[in-house]
Amino acid sequence: MSSIAAAFAQGLYALARRPLPAPVAQEARRSFINVVGTSVGASAHPGVDAILATAHDLGVAEIVPVPGRRERVDVHFSALATGFAGHLDDFDDTHLATVIHPAASVLAVLTALAPETRPTGRAALTAFALGCEAQLRAGVSISPEHYDRGWHITGTCGVIGCAVTASLLLGSSEEELAQAMSIAASMFVGQREAFGTMTKPFHPGKAAANGIAAARLARQGQRAAPDVFEAQGGYSHSLSTKVDFELMTGELGGRWELLFNTYKPYPCGIVAHPAIDAGLVLASKIDDAGAIEAITVRCHPLVPELMGNPQPKDGLQARFSAIHGVAAALCDRQVGLAQYEDARVVRADVRALRALTKLAPDPSVNRDEVFIEARLTGGAVVGAHVEHARGSLARPLTDDELIEKVRLLVDPLLGNGTALRLAAAVAGLDAAANLDALFDIFLPTTELDHA
Repeated sequence: MSSIAAAFAQGLYALARRPLPAPVAQEARRSFINVVGTSVGASAHPGVDAILATAHDLGVAEIVPVPGRRERVDVHFSALATGFAGHLDDFDDTHLATVIHPAASVLAVLTALAPETRPTGRAALTAFALGCEAQLRAGVSISPEHYDRGWHITGTCGVIGCAVTASLLLGSSEEELAQAMSIAASMFVGQREAFGTMTKPFHPGKAAANGIAAARLARQGQRAAPDVFEAQGGYSHSLSTKVDFELMTGELGGRWELLFNTYKPYPCGIVAHPAIDAGLVLASKIDDAGAIEAITVRCHPLVPELMGNPQPKDGLQARFSAIHGVAAALCDRQVGLAQYEDARVVRADVRALRALTKLAPDPSVNRDEVFIEARLTGGAVVGAHVEHARGSLARPLTDDELIEKVRLLVDPLLGNGTALRLAAAVAGLDAAANLDALFDIFLPTTELDHA
């Protein structure tokens, strides 16, 4: 009987040698352009500066780019910086069943290795899609208990997918692919305690860097325990007491977890999105937010568990405050990156509304649903019900909405029209001989001010 790693590698290796099904290829392109947008959009953040400054201090080779930046670093720090930026604003994709954000880490592998491996556009998209699929399958096999125990599943499962993407780009054999995933199973990071800090986006960045290292080690002859996934003291059973390996290795090529990926309209934890939608509905019904005396948000219990911070002190903390999302919606009548800037989060108007808002968890409420009520001066009550949040599987962002999101992220940094050029390049990946034209679009031509 073959090991889980061997069976998984066999299926993934076979999939890599045939065209992606059309719906999967389309979803991979949507995920790709979305995460290029989030990576470029956060590329000027001090956290990215710190990673690149550390690389400079260490004197690494200046050979690999980072989306949105002019500097070049080595493969390790390029992967670390790109994965970090892609996830920093919590604006990247989300697989709802696992809460994995798959694309930031595998994009980081691709951008770090593409200058060396020179994949065609089709090969690059396949490696990207299968890296996402592999980590999502690893995730569903140990969910939901793994996440409930406090692990940040984007880091713990991301490294498995990154080992897949790296192995495919490097031209590894099926056996080397199995070994790379097995090695990566000892190289994961991430606890949920990091949420609201700069350490959270470090997890997909580290997953990318470690996945590349695992693939290289496997090609050089490094070997891991063949049963590292299924052994009682191995990866899966140490991370969860409820494991289903059929969800990991079964129906490869028939069932695609990537088709259940979603894209965020708001730059924060996805469980807050129904509440933000409801806040925007209320804002259209209430002329003066100052007339509000109390707000009650009846929501799924995950909302207070994951995003219950009532008074965040900066933008990173606010991304894990559903109450802040509601307050920002009512004060500004829009919710985007500006509503999560540090200065906006601490202003008196949103602090006052946050103090009037309470979350009321109700297990009968679905994860993409919310009920909200605001009591106004004089006793009037205004309410709203959001059955499915924008960006959910029931109300996915359209291609046009996705491009508009990317436009707002990349055009201010790289110039008007950049998002449309990106969209055209990603749409034409199947026919691209390499990724040079794509890289030319998301790398700046003049020095950016990152002060």
